[in-house]
Amino acid sequence: MAETQDDFGGADAGASKTYPMQCSALRKNGHVLIKGRPCKIVEMSTSKTGKHGHAKVHLVGIDIFTGKKYEDICPSTHNMDVPHVLRKDYQMNNIDDGFLDLMDDSGDTREDLKLPEGDLGKEIMGKFERDETFLVTVLKAMDEEAVIATKAQQTK
Repeated sequence: MAETQDDFGGADAGASKTYPMQCSALRKNGHVLIKGRPCKIVEMSTSKTGKHGHAKVHLVGIDIFTGKKYEDICPSTHNMDVPHVLRKDYQMNNIDDGFLDLMDDSGDTREDLKLPEGDLGKEIMGKFERDETFLVTVLKAMDEEAVIATKAQQTK
């Protein structure tokens, strides 16, 4: 009798990109997944329970990466997915061929983030050209990352 060996080599540590939360527990300025996109909740209203069932929650969210507006209506007792959103500050070191050279607090560097387009990109480029020392804030959710802000570096 031949033994079969199952190969489960493709598994990760089990860290999920989202977690469920009851719709009625969501709050303004929190995060939620609307139409598969990570959004910041900017407006929320709850309708009264109707003749045939649940109170409904009307959500309006702004995509945290694109700024696009999304809306959804969900029964208050149902679960919605909430993305794990991580925010991290990096020191700006260099701009090379449209990519940012960044360093975190522990001295690790990364060069895989593009210079953002629009006003934020112009602001970063201007500060860099004036030799200012500053931090950029990177937001990560759903395997997507983007520079969303700059701030002055605190001197120790």
